[in-house]
Amino acid sequence: MVGATGVTLNDSRLARLRAMLNRPNPLLMSSRALRKRCPYCGGGDLYDGWFKARPNCPACGLRLERGEEGYVVGSYMFNLVGSELVFMSMFVLALLVTWPTPPWEVLWWAGGFFMITAPVVFYPFAKLLFLAFDLSFRPARPEDFTARA
Repeated sequence: MVGATGVTLNDSRLARLRAMLNRPNPLLMSSRALRKRCPYCGGGDLYDGWFKARPNCPACGLRLERGEEGYVVGSYMFNLVGSELVFMSMFVLALLVTWPTPPWEVLWWAGGFFMITAPVVFYPFAKLLFLAFDLSFRPARPEDFTARA
């Protein structure tokens, strides 16, 4: 096929170009992930409960686990780093608000409680944010989708 610029495109280059143009941008995928929706298509109902993710998006069929070694570790990393960033922001804000006499014991106990509960609360968001991050750098391929029933 000859494009408007006179450049000849073979089928594989044309397919890659179409996939790149149809791919959602990273900010859109991240905002969808923060709403617990499929980063690729925006479809919902990706979780049965808080911890049990469905294997595929019911709308587009995208596999939520991309099946590469170390993939789960990436979502754990997003969860831990996100929890720590929120904790540090809240801790610094509490110090600034209560300075010069911060309630150290309250900060100690509240910080411990937050660092135990935050990863549990952030789990589904971190998993989908990592999927959005991964899709930004490694676009979805046909083998990443399953046929819809």
